[in-house]
Amino acid sequence: MDFLLDPNIWIAFAMLTALEIVLGIDNIIFISILVGRLPPHLRDKARRLGLGFAMLSRLALLFTLSWIMGLTADLFSVMGMGISGRDLVLLFGGLFLLYKASHEIFVEVEAREQDVPPQTDPAAMKAAGTKLFWAIIGQIAIIDIVFSLDSVITAVGMVDNLSVMVAAVVVSVGVMLLAAKPIGEFVESHPSVKVLALAFLVMVGMALTAEAFDQEVPKGYIYAAMAFSLAVEALNLRARAKRRALEANNAAGH
Repeated sequence: MDFLLDPNIWIAFAMLTALEIVLGIDNIIFISILVGRLPPHLRDKARRLGLGFAMLSRLALLFTLSWIMGLTADLFSVMGMGISGRDLVLLFGGLFLLYKASHEIFVEVEAREQDVPPQTDPAAMKAAGTKLFWAIIGQIAIIDIVFSLDSVITAVGMVDNLSVMVAAVVVSVGVMLLAAKPIGEFVESHPSVKVLALAFLVMVGMALTAEAFDQEVPKGYIYAAMAFSLAVEALNLRARAKRRALEANNAAGH
């Protein structure tokens, strides 16, 4: 237990936990948007399952570090460029994220389709809801693996103590679990913020695809662009709220 008294351990734990939470932002947004398409009574369960799978996939990858490091070795070459297992995971994950985010933007802006069509038969409604629930859990599981791979490789590069990495992952997922519901409800209640969040996922998908071809795009640039967009949108939300309050006061005065 002497290692618990080592300040370097605690510093590494704090830095890695903070980094894991930051890297988990895109995961939270993806889960929140997909979960928003479920009936309200299933959303909390889907969030818990989604983030639970995220934690399990991260821990599983941490306990197979030798395999993870092997993923960085080239499997074959394309036009003189080495392609590794990690590159393939990032490529397919990035393309999946691009497709899913683009589809969700279309649904939000153009189609506004209903995932569960109106039914009169309660049994049919329940079956449709269950089918949608597990379809969304499956999509969350796919993208969790991609984000977990990125997260674990970053953790291995920062810390060489497995216990610290495991503790940081557990704590960060716990924080994400607490933040997922309020973030999801806020995004779902503000359509313009939802479109911004989906645009953020498009950028993340592009970054993952580029990284698969050894063209690294620092996530700090993506986060900075998203933070600026959210700051502008926050001003717009405040302006709209003030405008509605003013209109309500004028209507009450008349």
